[in-house]
Amino acid sequence: MRVIAGTYRSRTLIAPRGMATRPTSDRLRETLFNILAPHIEGARFADLYAGTGAVGIEARSRGAAHVTFIESAATAIATLRANLTALGIHSGIHVDQRSVPIAIRTLARRDPHFTLVYLDPPWEDAAAYTKSLNLLAESAAALLAPEAIVIAEHARRQSVALADTYGPLHRYRLLEQGDAALSFYRQKDD
Repeated sequence: MRVIAGTYRSRTLIAPRGMATRPTSDRLRETLFNILAPHIEGARFADLYAGTGAVGIEARSRGAAHVTFIESAATAIATLRANLTALGIHSGIHVDQRSVPIAIRTLARRDPHFTLVYLDPPWEDAAAYTKSLNLLAESAAALLAPEAIVIAEHARRQSVALADTYGPLHRYRLLEQGDAALSFYRQKDD
């Protein structure tokens, strides 16, 4: 696993052993950031269920002004911190070790609006998708910039399909690649 482009291009990232953390593939990250290219420079990026931090690190490498990493698993947090240290990333980041639902509530009270939010819970945890997307929708006015894009990575053939709409968030694009899929959401125009 490596950083695809930007300041930290071609630098190697580590991942914990075993299947508890499933890093986003290099190929899918490259596709994601090709799509997000017009939006990444200067972005405030939230990497929810951050795992190794590969997605948020890629965002920072490509010019995001600030990345907030949210992860609750101790092993993943240790790996994330090791990756940040190895790359020398010390500014423009915030690492928060807590559950995503608690973090979303806290971030809505204290952080400026995010322009990009990426979430990648364990694929088999359908409730995590629903809860996270509903909380983002409920907190949209306080947490998301009006032009914000929320991206959910999920299994291509998920047992419980993601909804097209969560409050003011509506899916405007679905990209499938291998076993993975990305659902892109924006706030509805009134």
